[in-house]
Amino acid sequence: MTLARLPLLELTFRAQSVHREHWKDNAVQLCALLSVKTGGCPENCGYCPQSAHHKTGVKAEKLMPVTEVLEAAQQARAAGATRFCMGAAWREVKDGPQFDSVLQMVEGVKKLGMEACCTLGMLTESQAKRLKTAGLDAYNHNLDTSEGHYGEIITTRVYADRLRTLEHVRGAGIDVCCGGIIGMGESLADRAQLLVTLANQPRHPESVPINALVAVEGTPLEKQKPVESIEMVRMIALARIMMPASMVRLSAGRAQMNEEAQLLCMMAGANSIFFGEKLLTTGNPEYAQDMALFEKAGIKPLQPFEHQQP
Repeated sequence: MTLARLPLLELTFRAQSVHREHWKDNAVQLCALLSVKTGGCPENCGYCPQSAHHKTGVKAEKLMPVTEVLEAAQQARAAGATRFCMGAAWREVKDGPQFDSVLQMVEGVKKLGMEACCTLGMLTESQAKRLKTAGLDAYNHNLDTSEGHYGEIITTRVYADRLRTLEHVRGAGIDVCCGGIIGMGESLADRAQLLVTLANQPRHPESVPINALVAVEGTPLEKQKPVESIEMVRMIALARIMMPASMVRLSAGRAQMNEEAQLLCMMAGANSIFFGEKLLTTGNPEYAQDMALFEKAGIKPLQPFEHQQP
């Protein structure tokens, strides 16, 4: 907690110092995210417009055809993305034709020379192994918040369920992408505890997405106040100091930040972003804006697999 309460400029300076020890340039990884199966999720996550428990206007859709997903991946690659993430609004993966289709998507993305990432809900050991065999590089499964605050946000599963999936992912030899969301009514101690939990995994997550709540009408958290950009900078700086060699991803909520705030996040240690028009079902800065910002700031994109830890 002492670290979390440091003055912003001191905290940012320490984070940048740590960052430079492990990352020698200004490169940032560009990731594209596609919702391959939207809405109708049986979980009741208080922040999520895709939950079947909430009336948000997001309609449940079937899993996208493999060909359409791979066309989107080709477009993302042409725009400069090196990692393509596929998200499905499931509580857990079910063996069968739909999972088989996801495996084909992973194989297709890999053939394009891109890193393949999925977020599909909870996984069994055997499912994680099948994804690894298909070529999956990373699996996203966020802890969202601290264990103590978790029950205030989600009641359809418990924290241990999330940790168990991370064990299965790691055991299969797949990189872990795991972070959280701030702005859900949590305390500073909750934010710190989330990062402590991540940093005390058997191996630091290779990727740590830091999200600001995008309050969506119809969800239980619709009236939460917007997260101040400085709070995102603080969270990213803490993540960088505690997990020096991880990719720290500036994720949801970036659309609400001006260019200066985004650059300050990068100074604090963020070296990965999602780019494109949509981030699952919420808005994201458009591609042209991102590229203009990178050019003005002298930021270059990382190449595929350039980030991987030894």
